[in-house]
Amino acid sequence: MERPPNLAAAIDAAAEALVGVLDTAASRHSVGVSPTQLRVLSLIMAHPDTNVNRLAELLDVVPSSASRLCDRLEAVGLVRRVADPRDRREVRLMPTAAAETLLRELQDRRHQAVQAVLDRMPNRVQHELLLALVAFSQAAAMPAPQTGSHSAARTA
Repeated sequence: MERPPNLAAAIDAAAEALVGVLDTAASRHSVGVSPTQLRVLSLIMAHPDTNVNRLAELLDVVPSSASRLCDRLEAVGLVRRVADPRDRREVRLMPTAAAETLLRELQDRRHQAVQAVLDRMPNRVQHELLLALVAFSQAAAMPAPQTGSHSAARTA
């Protein structure tokens, strides 16, 4: 089967539409937490035992910026700094119960918003979309093929 010439553009447009649906669902909840702060909370949830330096790496920011983000989240009761029991010099970032509730509610709203769009699509198309998204995710997880000019090891 030949690829349509505008497939990448169609995927880009669909991704933009999806971001719009997700952003609208998130903005309907007045939490006083910025999208960046929500990303920090999500990263902390996804990476247990994260410290500020690891968070900075994940965000691709300097540690002082990550620390300030955590200061603000700690001030509103969404993050706690806890000494690592294995090494008391290390401080881990822990989401509070309020952060877990906030993220769960946000995820529920986002799923409902996406489901509302899916409900406007025929069942057959929903199934085809599911198969395509699974295949896309699998392909994205595969290592990219190396080409001659890009295969050389990078040096700093």
